[in-house]
Amino acid sequence: MSPHNDAPSPAGSFTHGFNIAFRPTASSGLRNFSSNSNSIYSESPLNDSLSSSFSSNSLDVDDHMARPLVPGVYVPTVCFFDPVTEDLDKETIATHAIRLAQVGVTGLTTQGSNGEAVHLTHAERQTVTATTRSALNSAGFSHLPVLVGCGAQSVRETIIHCREAYTAGGDYALVLPPAYYAPLFSPSAASVIEFFHAVADQSPIPLVIYNYPGAVSGMDLSSDVIIQLSAHPNIVGVKLTCGNTGKLNRIVAATKSAKPQSSSTAPPFLVLGGSADFALQSLIGGGHGILAGLANIAPKSCLEILRLYREGKISEAQKIQEVVARGDWTAIQGGIVSTKAGMESWLGYGGYGRSPLPRPTDDQSARWKEGFRELYALEKSL
Repeated sequence: MSPHNDAPSPAGSFTHGFNIAFRPTASSGLRNFSSNSNSIYSESPLNDSLSSSFSSNSLDVDDHMARPLVPGVYVPTVCFFDPVTEDLDKETIATHAIRLAQVGVTGLTTQGSNGEAVHLTHAERQTVTATTRSALNSAGFSHLPVLVGCGAQSVRETIIHCREAYTAGGDYALVLPPAYYAPLFSPSAASVIEFFHAVADQSPIPLVIYNYPGAVSGMDLSSDVIIQLSAHPNIVGVKLTCGNTGKLNRIVAATKSAKPQSSSTAPPFLVLGGSADFALQSLIGGGHGILAGLANIAPKSCLEILRLYREGKISEAQKIQEVVARGDWTAIQGGIVSTKAGMESWLGYGGYGRSPLPRPTDDQSARWKEGFRELYALEKSL
């Protein structure tokens, strides 16, 4: 639901002038991430200090059963806070996760843009993920995968996030490319590829690439870069919030038979649209579903698009898509602030973002409630 650009990626923007072979920066241990004691990214006191206030024993985090990434609707969950103290509201985090699972979504994501990851400490991130995993398990949804946003600017901290996600019960790491020093990358695409390879080599959980130019100073990974990264055994999918369905089609075509499948229902490389307003377009382009924030408010509507498409009822799916796209425009315009306001208005919970995000005015809340009205009516009818 975050802003995206439907235009093709700008020429020369992380697209051309590279063709490097995979050169692992550390021996690939994948889940056995501590096997290389000589790696600069192996476990260290830094990791322990960042995680010192969180204990995986404090919540019922399970051992890591196999949870393949199958086609469907994935939801980047909203994070909830006490309206006065801004402490984590773990009860609402848990009940929201269960509500989405009961509707039938395919998986959940914590620590995304909707989850206000940038407002959380390392320990709070782990608490949110562990609370989500524990809630799903306790409600009979232990099979649902949990993806965890693990993006950071350095290889070192990104790996730490991946390890902490694993400890908290996460199954996959959703990773943005680093962008703060992007003008210094030379050549740019090679630096980004080396970043993802280094993280994938040392992460205990597989990576899903997060291509969201709006969050990384306009950096828009090309299909060439993503296809090259897909060859790594510990990189298993991509979320495309860029809105470029031509890019999506190229990636699907190049990866659908390039890697072994983890299960009979999971594609070799999962390709997801990153916004609900082009869910049907993503499916027609060969995508496997969406990972979309609007599903926090209207999961059944998003699922209905997939159902109708799979049944060949394209015209009916188009009608649902039109309503979803109009509702998503309200979410896109106001971001997490309007999303939470809409949830508060129509679902009775949502609250506010953590400071310094502004609290909506009465006029804004009324406008955003109206913006979601048609969508919520559809949701209630399903």
